[in-house]
Amino acid sequence: MPGGRPATTKRTPFGERLFRLREQKGLSQKEMAAKVGITQQAYAFWERKPTSLKPDQLVLVASILEASLDELFGIHVKARSKSGPAGKLQRVLEEACKLPRYQQNKIAEVVEGMLLLHEAKAS
Repeated sequence: MPGGRPATTKRTPFGERLFRLREQKGLSQKEMAAKVGITQQAYAFWERKPTSLKPDQLVLVASILEASLDELFGIHVKARSKSGPAGKLQRVLEEACKLPRYQQNKIAEVVEGMLLLHEAKAS
């Protein structure tokens, strides 16, 4: 979910893994920070700068991201199996992830509206 202003520094290897896992969960930095109980700015620092997290923070982050601590640390990382929509819809959604956040939100609103309509008709 790209958004905000572009970063001026390269992510650390840990920060890159943290970023990738957060993106896979579809969470913004602000949402992730709220779940961890810190500010968005502090969380952004975790993704960009070398930092030391407390053990309880690491466990919480791994839990939120549904990842192992080994995966967070880059130890013996197994390739995650892709799950989700197949074919054309998957390609469209992957491309939509490259759009600015406000456009992603509009797409999400349309899709959620269609899903609600489908649920209403099914019940």
